[in-house]
Amino acid sequence: MPDSELLHTLRNITAEGSDRSTRAKRIADAIRKEGSWRWVGIYDVDFERGLVVNIAWSGYSAPSHPAFPITQGLTARAIAGIRTVNAGNVADDSGYMTTFDSTRAEIIVPVLAHGHGDRVIGTLDVESEHLNAFDAEAQALLEECARVLEAFWAEPRR
Repeated sequence: MPDSELLHTLRNITAEGSDRSTRAKRIADAIRKEGSWRWVGIYDVDFERGLVVNIAWSGYSAPSHPAFPITQGLTARAIAGIRTVNAGNVADDSGYMTTFDSTRAEIIVPVLAHGHGDRVIGTLDVESEHLNAFDAEAQALLEECARVLEAFWAEPRR
């Protein structure tokens, strides 16, 4: 995939000296703007506590589940399978945890710590009010974002 302006922006945000939560919010805003998606969440995956925890979000409302067990929802499948989960119609997916009534499609992209057994260290959660909102091109872009953002999650947490 050719380098896009979004990927360049994400690299710059990751390299900034600002605090982690500020950068996470800027990352979520940049991704949301790129796809004109309704909502984007940035999450830490904490295996020690068995939780997925929201760091930042961009959209009209805070996440319905700011922290939840690692074994729940579409996120559980993305983590266990170490792969993207793209639900074109969340109403047809029994693993979907209702967040916003208007969500029709959701994609969960795991962020991996390469060189550490490809362990999932974070997720990008992107939601849309449109069915089948995440085509192959959108999925490939979000997966490339996750690769670029590995450096963000690899930093020591303060």
